[in-house]
Amino acid sequence: MKTILKILGVIILLIVVYVVIAMIAFGSNYHYEKSMVIKAPKEKVWQQVSSMQAFNQWNPWMKLDPNMKITYSGNSGEVGDKYCWDSKNDEAGAGCQELKEVVPGQKQKTEMIFKRPFDGQATSEITISPEGNDTNVTWTMDTEQETWMKIMRPMMDYQMGKSYEEGLNNLKKLVEK
Repeated sequence: MKTILKILGVIILLIVVYVVIAMIAFGSNYHYEKSMVIKAPKEKVWQQVSSMQAFNQWNPWMKLDPNMKITYSGNSGEVGDKYCWDSKNDEAGAGCQELKEVVPGQKQKTEMIFKRPFDGQATSEITISPEGNDTNVTWTMDTEQETWMKIMRPMMDYQMGKSYEEGLNNLKKLVEK
């Protein structure tokens, strides 16, 4: 019995130490970034990242709920181009994403407002640049995390990595056809 209590005590101590270190070590600003080289010209890639409707053709989160309600507004590919989603599936939740900056053929920057299952906001950028006959695509996300979310950062990095990898692979398949 003493051995079990010692093991349990060590586990609890390790958890407490991790939480304290996470609170101190991780800043409140969270940044995630993933890049991929796509074997297609920059112009063809830009067609798939330049508007919210095009983005949703390869957006990995769209598959979370095939019955998700999507509404688009604004002029496609211009600042103000926006889509809002609403799903009964808590994994997909509800929110909006809007183009805030467009540098044609180079970069688009969006703001995301999450309404459900949690309130929050983030910015995302997709930049493209030629690499010979290919195109390098870099997709980023930045947000400010509340203190309690810092302990989830390693899991968030893992989930973001999976989602961004899937999205960029979807984009690659779409434009390399």
